[in-house]
Order: sequence, then C-alpha cells, then structure tokens
Amino acid sequence: MTNNKTNIQKLTLGAILTALVILLQLMGSFIRFGPFSVSLVLIPIVIGAATCGPYIGAWLGFVFGVAVLLSGDAAAFLAISVPGTILTVLLKGTLCGLCAGLVYRLLANFDISLSLKRQSPPANVFTASINIGVLLAAFVCPIVNTGIFLLGCAVFFMDTVAQWAGNMNVAAYMFLGLAGGNFLFELSANLLLSPTVVKLLHLAKRSK
Repeated sequence: MTNNKTNIQKLTLGAILTALVILLQLMGSFIRFGPFSVSLVLIPIVIGAATCGPYIGAWLGFVFGVAVLLSGDAAAFLAISVPGTILTVLLKGTLCGLCAGLVYRLLANFDISLSLKRQSPPANVFTASINIGVLLAAFVCPIVNTGIFLLGCAVFFMDTVAQWAGNMNVAAYMFLGLAGGNFLFELSANLLLSPTVVKLLHLAKRSK
C-alpha cells in the first residue's frame, strides 16, 4: 500500500513537472542570453530526477527536447539538418535528466549505506545526500545538456558553425558564442534553486 502511494505521488509530481517544463520552455523563448534562449527548464528536470528518479528525469528531459523543437527555438538548426537537429535536441534533453537522476541516486544510496554501517540515524545522512546529491545533479544536468549540444554541432553542423564563427576560432566560438553564456546562467540557476526546492519537497513529505 505504501509503495502504491509513493508511486502515485511520484507520478503526480512528474505530471506537474512535465507541465512546468513545457510552460518554462515556451516562456524561455522570450528570455534570451545572447543569440539563444536560456533553459530555465533544467531546474524542474533536476527536481524531478532527484525526487522521482532517473526515468522521470529522462522523461522530463525528453519533453524538454520536444518542447524545444515545437517552440521554434531550434529553427536555425532545423533549416540545416532536420535529422541532426532532432537527434541532438532529444538526446541532450533525455540524457541530461537521466544522468542527473543517476548521480543523485548513486550518492543517496552510498550515503544511506554508510549510515547503516555507522548505525547513524538515516534521516540525518539522507538530509546530507539531499544537499550534496542535488548539487551534483544540478551540476551534471547542464554539463550533459551543453556537452551533447556541442557534440551535435561538431557532428552535424560544423560547416555552418564555421561560417557563423567568421574570423573567430571555431572551437572558441562554439564554447563562448554558442554555449558559454547560456551554460553559466543555467548552471548558476540550477545550483541556486534546485537544492532548495528539493529540500522543501522532502521536508513536506516527511511532515505528512
């Protein structure tokens, strides 16, 4: 009965976060940092990955990718290669959510196993795993998202990116022009907001 209740709670939270991902992506089209929109969507992806597990994180990332394609945010790349754009966008979204969830779960399981060996109160160590685990998940998520984006650019769009770079070094343009500002903003927002929200959700769950 408890497992069913937990599963229902995870599915409900996952549904809410799915709607939030879509909303934030549509709103994010109007929030720009340089030539591309800022992905505030990574925050609910990290929250879902930490509280509901890696598969929900992967689902939220996939929804993020679909929303990017439908919002027109990837129009410049779709004009160059439709298959390359679809693969890159869906893969970077799905894997950033999956990896964030796996990192959080690995650390949480490791901390809980240590608490049992030391006979410490599991709740105290689990609080530590929330703080550290979510920070690492929030760090990994934008790294994977940006890393696969840059990899996709190198594989599918290198000729066009070289034209966009002009006289600038192509690699420098990719890191600084295409991804730099966005990555730093996304990383900062994730590190600041995701741990706080996840901790509040866990405190609310424990108080019931």
